[in-house]
This record gives sequence, C-alpha cells and structure tokens, in this order.
Amino acid sequence: MKYSSLLLLLLLFSNISIAQDETEEDQTVLQTIKEIGLEESQVMEIASYVCDIYGPRLTGSPMLDKATEWAVEELKEWGMSNVHLEEWGPFGRGWELQHFEMHAKSPNYFPVLAYPKAWSPSVKGEGEVIYIDASTQEELDEYKGKLGGKFVMVDTIRDVEEWFDPPANRYESDDLLNMANAGKPTPRPRRSRNAGGFNFNNAMWTLIEAEKPIAVLDRSYKGDLGTVFVSGARTSEGRRQQVGRDVVPQVTLSVEHYNRIFRMLNKGIPVSLSIELEAIYTNPDEMEHNIIAEIPGTDLKDEVVMFGAHFDSWHTGTGATDNGAGSSVMMEVARILLETIKETGVQPRRTLRLALWTGEEQGLFGSRAYVGKHFAEFPPNSYTPQSLKPDQKTVSAYYNLDNGTGKIRGIYTQGNEAVVPIFREWFGQFEGMETGTVTLRNTGGTDHLPFDAVGIPGFQFIQDPMAYFNRTHHSNMDNLDHLSGDDLSQAATIIAGFVWNTSQRDEKLPRKPLDEDLKSGTN
Repeated sequence: MKYSSLLLLLLLFSNISIAQDETEEDQTVLQTIKEIGLEESQVMEIASYVCDIYGPRLTGSPMLDKATEWAVEELKEWGMSNVHLEEWGPFGRGWELQHFEMHAKSPNYFPVLAYPKAWSPSVKGEGEVIYIDASTQEELDEYKGKLGGKFVMVDTIRDVEEWFDPPANRYESDDLLNMANAGKPTPRPRRSRNAGGFNFNNAMWTLIEAEKPIAVLDRSYKGDLGTVFVSGARTSEGRRQQVGRDVVPQVTLSVEHYNRIFRMLNKGIPVSLSIELEAIYTNPDEMEHNIIAEIPGTDLKDEVVMFGAHFDSWHTGTGATDNGAGSSVMMEVARILLETIKETGVQPRRTLRLALWTGEEQGLFGSRAYVGKHFAEFPPNSYTPQSLKPDQKTVSAYYNLDNGTGKIRGIYTQGNEAVVPIFREWFGQFEGMETGTVTLRNTGGTDHLPFDAVGIPGFQFIQDPMAYFNRTHHSNMDNLDHLSGDDLSQAATIIAGFVWNTSQRDEKLPRKPLDEDLKSGTN
C-alpha cells in the first residue's frame, strides 16, 4: 500500500513537471516570436522588394512572374522546404502597360490625369468627346453611327465634397465591442448570376463595341485630389482575358478632370482629346501559378496549418496595401517561425504551409483552384463544392490577411462558435498589443472563402481601416509610402503566434457543421 502510494505520488509529480516544462517551452517559443517579430522585423524590407522592385503584379503579367521568381528564391534561402509553384488555369492572356499619355487639345490644352484599364489594347489618336445620355434602348439607338472615332464618356458628373475629417482612422473601442457582441451570421441565399430582362449596360457596351470609338472614358468612382481608382476593362460578353477577345480601349480619369470635361460639354463647348497608349498582351500559355512553401511538422506532420495572402495586384500603383502588405506579412510570419525554431530548438507538430495566391483580383481564382485540386470537387463553372477529398480532413486552419496596412485588432470567425474561446485565449498572449476582438461575423471578398466553403476553418483577421478603402485600395496611390511598418510587424507577430498555437494543439481546430448535401457527397 505504501509502495503504491509512493508510485502514485511520483507519477503525479512527474506529470506536473512535464506540464510545467510544456508551459515553459510554450512561453519560451511565444516570447521568442515576439522578440523576433517586433524587435528584429524584416517586414518592410520584404515589402520594399514586393512593391518597389516587383510592383505592380497584375495576374498574367511579366512583372508578376519576376516577383514570383524572387519570392521563391527568397523562401528557399531562408530555409523553407518544398518551395514550389502550383499551376492553375487556364487564366487567359496577361497584359502589360508600356506607355500612356492623354491630353486635352481644345478648347484649351491641359494634361489629363488618367490611367488605362487593364487589358485595354494599344491606341493612338485624336478626336472629339461625346457623352452617351441615354437610359432606354430607344435613346441608345440614337447614337448609332455617331461614336466611331470619338472619345465616349459613359458616366455622369460626380459631386466632390471637401475633406473635413481625416481619411484614415482606427477602430474605436465601441466598434470592436459591437463586433465582439455580434451574433452568428444568417446564411445568405445564393443569387442567380443570370438575371432576365433588358440589361442597359450590356446593350450600351454592345453598341460601343460595334461603333469602335477611339476610347471609352469613365471617372474614378470614388476618391479625389488626384487619387484614381482603376481596375480592368469591361466587355459586353466574355472575359477580357480571353485570347482573341476584342476589347475597346478604356481609360479612367481623375474625377476633377472628368468633371471639367463634362461641364464644358454641358455648356455646348466641343472638347477634343489625344491619346497614346501602348500595351501588349502576355502569358501565351494562359496558365498561372500559386507559390507554396512549408516548414515540416513532426508527430502530426500529415496535418497542416495554412497561412497566406494574395500576391497579385492591380496595375496603377505598386500593389502595396492590396496586397503587398498581406503577402509581406505572411512571408515575415514564415521567417519569424523559422528563426524561432532555430533559436529555441522546438519543432512544430503540424506542417506549416505558406501560400501566396494569384488571380485573386479577378475572382479568387488561385485559391479556388488550389482548394479544388486538393480538398473538394467542384462542378464546372460553380463555386459550390459537390464533394470533399480526403485531404480536406488534414487542414487544421487557414489564416488570411488582406485588408491593408492596419494592425490586427481581432479575427472574424465566419460563424464558427467553437473557436471563439480558443482565439480569445490566444489573443490573451499578446497583452498590450491592442488586439483581441473575436467576432462571429463573416467577412468576404478574399482567399479564406474557398476554404470556408469546403468546411475547412478559414479566417481573415480584423485590421484597422487606416485609409484603405478611401485612398489606396485599387488606386494609383497604392504604394509603399502608405504602409505602416509598426502595424505590419504587429500583424506578423500575432499571426505567427496563431499559426504556432494551431500547430501545437493536440486536436485540430473545431469545425462548423457541414451542409448535409456536402456531407453526403464526401469521398
């Protein structure tokens, strides 16, 4: 009896000692992550290469290929394993701008502040400006035979209000409290992409394409003071990336210059412009690539923790806040974890996998293709999975960053109630770093969505807004100057902690219940 009691006592003290050692080890790793992430940050140096040297990174462009080559070599040099490109597609043709200028010639001269829309073809010429003032098919028909050889304006004037408040802001405590108290989101019904009836815009673009004007002009839909928000050219049907697809040259003007021209036309004063646009179509094989790299796991190496961001951008700035910031942070997360492993000797249990996606700006193409290749079967031309693949079970979580340069204030759980207490505990490890809001809310528009759609816990972090949506997102001002190094260092440190914690848990992160249709189709 005495021997049994002594043995039990020894086992108890042994277990306490092991638990203490594990706690001390965890604390050592976390402290090392903080020191490397906050005191030895390299995130702005990474961002300078991503943006200044290799920006912009339009999907399908030669500059994206150069940026990809640089990132692959950098990750290999750091010591990442299994660094490779995963092909997806066909995406279609790429596009590269080589020269652009636009000028007003009459009634007086001024250089026009404007940018071509991506996939606009080369054009050179001079002509009058005409505004399509129509809202019905009958009114539209009146412009037949009148648009050829002209610059066609398609937007009305937009009133500009002066700024009395600063364009940048951070979340206030009340904003974060409202997020934290938000209930579980209600699923939205899926909308049909094929609405019936007359579509005026399609009818207008069909006419424009038939008339072959010099170029179509629109104004920046938001922004002022020289900030121009630009994306891709549109067509009446089919994708602008489609090889052989005719695209009318299209240019977005600053609102101030668009309004000036519009006001002169309203006064009955003819306006003539000149344009010189040189662009080439690229990417002859039509295929694109995601960048994948790993840090191998140990006892749970067949399970995976993924973290990533989209590497592609639009073309007028250098893709800094969207999304050089997220890509640089996620590369920095990998670097922090590699250095932490070297310094502490502690290895991750699960394999840590970095993914830098392409084609996000055109529709999450890269991440959707990856999820479709590895984790689920999708019917043709559908974003809704019909069955799951075996590797879907191996991913504990996917963490994404794609809302600009602001520091992390919390995380969207996409309605996953079971992860709320886990994430709250993890945020507690970063006391004093102004973070910790865990909300059940969904957030959309970026690469965690394909993972969430197939039942893998996919998360986007809550970031301070800064001047993201009103100044830099998809604009000509999306440059390195608008990145906050302190904020990005904070973000990289916190994400490194989350990735590490996810790796070291005995169990994978809890999952939301699967849809019955998807569950019944599981392989």
